[in-house]
Amino acid sequence: MPFFNKLNITFLSLTVLCLGLLLNSSYKNYKFDNNPLSNEINKKIAMKKSEIRKLIKKRYKVEFNPSVIVTDKMSGKLFGMAAIDANEIKIYLNKKRFKESLNYMIEDVLPHEYAHALMFRFGNFSSKNSGHTITWQKICKNLNGSRCDRFVNHNDILIDKTKLF
Repeated sequence: MPFFNKLNITFLSLTVLCLGLLLNSSYKNYKFDNNPLSNEINKKIAMKKSEIRKLIKKRYKVEFNPSVIVTDKMSGKLFGMAAIDANEIKIYLNKKRFKESLNYMIEDVLPHEYAHALMFRFGNFSSKNSGHTITWQKICKNLNGSRCDRFVNHNDILIDKTKLF
């Protein structure tokens, strides 16, 4: 009989622990979804934007500072998007995707979208390959984009998430 008491206590303890972890995770998701990005994330975005603007000035000899807007209104499929409207170029980043992979958003998506925005700045509105031309790829690489592919490679995100160090 003592064995079953220990088993019940162990099971109950594990259940309470798992419930606590589940509630904590739910709270963090709720907090992320219902608040602006943290100051830490905004600083990382600002640092990457500064790095990219310096590269643009050095490599293309132009001052270029499009608006970068983090929004939760984008489709869940999109990571980011560069748009031009009335000669104003804007970069939109999907807030929901920051929760999924912060490093991917900053190190890959931001240079990717800056490359599109710079193509707009140069008047190159090609729809060939959905705007992912050889010229675009070169610009993306010049902006230190580490993965200048046409579309998101979800394996890269999964690999990035599993890095422990």
